[in-house]
Amino acid sequence: MDCQSLDVAKDCVNVLQKKFPESKRVGRLEAMLLEAKGSWGEAEKAYSSLLEDNPFDQVVHKRRVALVKAQGNLSGAIDFLNKYLETFMADHDAWRELAEIYISLQMYKQAAFCYEELMLSQPTVPLYHLAYADVLYTLGGIENLLTAKKYYSITIDLTGGKNTRALFGICLCTSAIAQLSKGRNKEDKDSPDLQSLASAALEKEYKQRASDKLSALTLAFKTLKVSS
Repeated sequence: MDCQSLDVAKDCVNVLQKKFPESKRVGRLEAMLLEAKGSWGEAEKAYSSLLEDNPFDQVVHKRRVALVKAQGNLSGAIDFLNKYLETFMADHDAWRELAEIYISLQMYKQAAFCYEELMLSQPTVPLYHLAYADVLYTLGGIENLLTAKKYYSITIDLTGGKNTRALFGICLCTSAIAQLSKGRNKEDKDSPDLQSLASAALEKEYKQRASDKLSALTLAFKTLKVSS
């Protein structure tokens, strides 16, 4: 099916049907074959039938999400994922998929909630802290920017100072906070020091790995009014 050799896939499924006529796993393969053919309605009926027999089949639930997503129905995918997560709340991949769909629809507050759930369940995964910080930075506003800066800092800490995106995030947040507050934000006393450390780390990284791009980095710092 992945190679679009659907005739061969059909032959394989037919052999499996004869060998295991009552198998639910074979039933899933039949539905997936319909999905691969683009027979969306028939595939949906097949998945719904399988869920009637076993409402806790995680694979079938996820196939339904993939089915509506393949048709461009992102709101349908959101509905299915939310219903799925009501039962399978510990499924990290589902939370992440839901967050990415929300981001594609510019529903950033909902995406932030998804990443908060992920960070609660897996607090040592830097990717989730980084994604959460990106979402908060995109939302904007002093409070969100301050929180984003904290989560960029956590990402840097969890990666041993090696996450380039988080280092840039520190510089962007600090610059945006300075522009919005114009020096009035007394709670953000550590920003200049943190910004200097981040920009110095970026400069060192660029000198070692991409020296030909160092001039572009310097120009970016000037635009953001960042001093290394």
